[in-house]
Amino acid sequence: MLKTFFIFGLISIILFLSLASGVIYLYYQMTAPLAKNGTDQVVVVAKGQGIKEIGRELENAHLIRGGFYFELYAFLFQRKNLQAGEYIFNSSMSISEIVDSLIAGKVVRHEIKITIPEGFTVKQIDQKLTEASLIQSGALINFDVNKIQNTKYKIVNLEGYLFPDTYFFNKDSSLDEIISKMFNNFDKKFDAGMREEVVRQNKTIEQIMILASIIQNEALNEKEMPLLSGVFSNRLVKNWPLQSDATVNYITGKGMRQVSFADIKIDSPYNTYKYKGLPPSPICNPGLAALKAAIWPAKTDYFYFFHPLDGPTIFSWTEQEHQTNRAKWLK
Repeated sequence: MLKTFFIFGLISIILFLSLASGVIYLYYQMTAPLAKNGTDQVVVVAKGQGIKEIGRELENAHLIRGGFYFELYAFLFQRKNLQAGEYIFNSSMSISEIVDSLIAGKVVRHEIKITIPEGFTVKQIDQKLTEASLIQSGALINFDVNKIQNTKYKIVNLEGYLFPDTYFFNKDSSLDEIISKMFNNFDKKFDAGMREEVVRQNKTIEQIMILASIIQNEALNEKEMPLLSGVFSNRLVKNWPLQSDATVNYITGKGMRQVSFADIKIDSPYNTYKYKGLPPSPICNPGLAALKAAIWPAKTDYFYFFHPLDGPTIFSWTEQEHQTNRAKWLK
């Protein structure tokens, strides 16, 4: 009897140790990395791939010891909803780390960071996107604006509606996707409150966009934008020419603080020395501060201003004062 009990106990111990060893072995296979110093491998998980297929792919890439252990881990710990995409895994990663990455969707981001400064023209944005290899040169300039379906704005061209900001574009983004992202950003920043105020003032969004673009390229800083807007608003009410150097620079592409007498004689609807009122369309893509300044100009009696070559903007009430200041600062 004692002998039978001893044999039964010994068999039980052996079975327990065997079972424990098996559990430890499986746990090791599921949790221990394949290598201490592994190499990176690109793994593409296609949509619709199951856990068994993904495990086999990881095994073939020499990232795990076997697809079976991957399936077992996912089954035991209920790790499902693995996301498709392109991943970079390393054989020094455990199965649990790989599964966590698949569940979180930590895919490879083929993104390009682009910062569009305030006041950039469509031509300048086109060049920046071309340099980043996102578009072919001229693609943005020649884009057909009729493709943009939006009832809020009467878009003559893209100028003014590509909001200056920092963007992350996928390297494979289409031109339509790039424009849509920038335009939607503009639409979000030019919010309902701003649009309602424009309507309340009996103005159009297009008028505000044009004025904001001029303010953007005339202002030396955001602080003086409302005052510049006030000057332009005063001149528009009086039906005086805006006489903006920024609009002349838009024609010539020179970017001068003081335009030449020859330049202000150029016959162009964008020459606000020659033609009264606003030009036909925005001259750049303004930022939020310029847009707000165009909507809410400062109340001022100034009708004139100019930019000294080495000083802050000088504002004047009368033409005589304006000419006196010019003679003083531009000598």
